[in-house]
Amino acid sequence: MNQIHALTDLSAREAAALMARGELHATSYAQALLERAGAIAAFGALLHLDPAALHAAAAALDAAPRPMPGTRPLYGVPLAFKDNIDVAGMPTTAGSPWMAGHRPRMHAGVTQRLLDAGALVLGKTNLHEWSQGVTGHNHGFGPSRNPFDSTRITGGSSGGNAALLGLRATPVAIGTDTGGSVRVPAALCGLVGFRPTVRRWPDEGLVPIAPTFDTAGVMARCVDDCVLIDHAVAAGPVRLAATPLAGARLGVPDAYFWEAVDPPVAELARERLELLRAAGAVLVPCDLADAGALFRQGSMTISLYEILPALAGYFARHGRPFDPRALTDAVVSPDVRPLFERLFGATAITPEAYAHAQHTLRPRMQAAYRECFARHDVAALVFPTSPLTAARIGQDMEVTLCGRPIPAFSAYIRNTGPAGMAGLPALSLPMGLAANGLPAGLELTGAQGTDTKLLALALGIEAALPKAPIAAAVQELANR
Repeated sequence: MNQIHALTDLSAREAAALMARGELHATSYAQALLERAGAIAAFGALLHLDPAALHAAAAALDAAPRPMPGTRPLYGVPLAFKDNIDVAGMPTTAGSPWMAGHRPRMHAGVTQRLLDAGALVLGKTNLHEWSQGVTGHNHGFGPSRNPFDSTRITGGSSGGNAALLGLRATPVAIGTDTGGSVRVPAALCGLVGFRPTVRRWPDEGLVPIAPTFDTAGVMARCVDDCVLIDHAVAAGPVRLAATPLAGARLGVPDAYFWEAVDPPVAELARERLELLRAAGAVLVPCDLADAGALFRQGSMTISLYEILPALAGYFARHGRPFDPRALTDAVVSPDVRPLFERLFGATAITPEAYAHAQHTLRPRMQAAYRECFARHDVAALVFPTSPLTAARIGQDMEVTLCGRPIPAFSAYIRNTGPAGMAGLPALSLPMGLAANGLPAGLELTGAQGTDTKLLALALGIEAALPKAPIAAAVQELANR
């Protein structure tokens, strides 16, 4: 059992290197992850698992010649895919029981690139229904559960990824991020979540919400694995040197992003900023209040207008008829159903409202970010990823923030949503445990197209922060 515990602790880069050198059998590594996945079934992380197919793929690798150095950077590494990302031959449900019979014949673009880099498929992970929520509580398939407290949410919509990663059943999980769906669960579960600049990664084969905002992204336990995945998907550098923090200028947007942050999160985040300052970072106050106002005005307008045409396009890709009314009638999550109901009749977004949001408000948002980065000469903006830690499962509609009730959706995407609307790269780093014993995250938002620089900076900041927390459940699993 100690050996399996050690294997499940490997990073993707470590595991790939061992297998490429012949020091670890792909079948042994796959078996260790499968055993851990079975042991954590009660956490609701996985929707689809095919152990026989994974064993066969791993055995084929073990029987084949080892790859030439540098040719298959993810050699033998089983990855988890959020179940709104197509993997040929496996179901893509988008978290909806209505889609249970949908088995794509084609890989999503991001899936294909990762498999071409040598990765294997571990399985498909749980998510908020149709990705339209932030708690990870799926009312059709059951909730994904926080590794640090199984009564609490993982965050969403990529919640199954967070449970699987946090409990060491995969080294890397691929998700999607529209307004925070990679970064929020990473923050609430003590993980790293990276959202690339929109269109840096391929988007075909993703069940969409809003193509203007949508992107695939990666969740991992360390920044270096995000670097490796970005290399495989977008041809970024295979390795990055950490950016030294001495003299690094970090923007601190106090207005909006640091306002109304729950005291345990605010206290921890300020402590972490002082650690960065002590490491030589220059903390630069900056004003980005317009981003919050523009996000509130324009984000949902764009998303609600784009979703049905985008879903129709996805269904057409797979030769399936599309009935938006039938889809809506089949929604089982009480927090998701009202969003789809708004798409019909008098509450539907008008073309004029969409045009204003898309062609006026969003460009203003992007301009506000560009001006902020240029005026203050900062490498990234830094703030709490989520203003609060994980709520209890069942608090789907409303949470308490700073002692006041607030819609859960608005609370959890408040800080992550603006970067999504602007199409910017962003990354959530684990800050440690807040005073209430739950994880919290620190977001870094970069300028458009600065993904590689943002990842290098994140490596430097990661080194200056305490090591990411490990859930007690992981040690309990190791002791069994």
